[in-house]
Amino acid sequence: MDGNERRDLSEEFRVYNRVKVLRQELDLSRQELANALGIGYRTLGYIERQDYTPSLELAWRISRFFELPLEAVFSPEPFGRMSKELYGGPGARHGRGERHDP
Repeated sequence: MDGNERRDLSEEFRVYNRVKVLRQELDLSRQELANALGIGYRTLGYIERQDYTPSLELAWRISRFFELPLEAVFSPEPFGRMSKELYGGPGARHGRGERHDP
């Protein structure tokens, strides 16, 4: 793209997240996590269902709560299955846990 061209930013931008999976992994109720984040449990439900995109500040608080980098919790692309991302195979995005045959 040269200096005279501009990207069309009018198309809808969607943010995907793993908040529900991470919450369940810690065996927390929606209410418990919402209280820890200082938000309403309904707001957390909207975030978990991808019906609401949190502010950048709230996204940072969520990722800090789970002690994960922001991009491990939120992404502009749909997440693959965690098992594939951790152990490799078709659909793995990061190459972690790649299979090595002897």
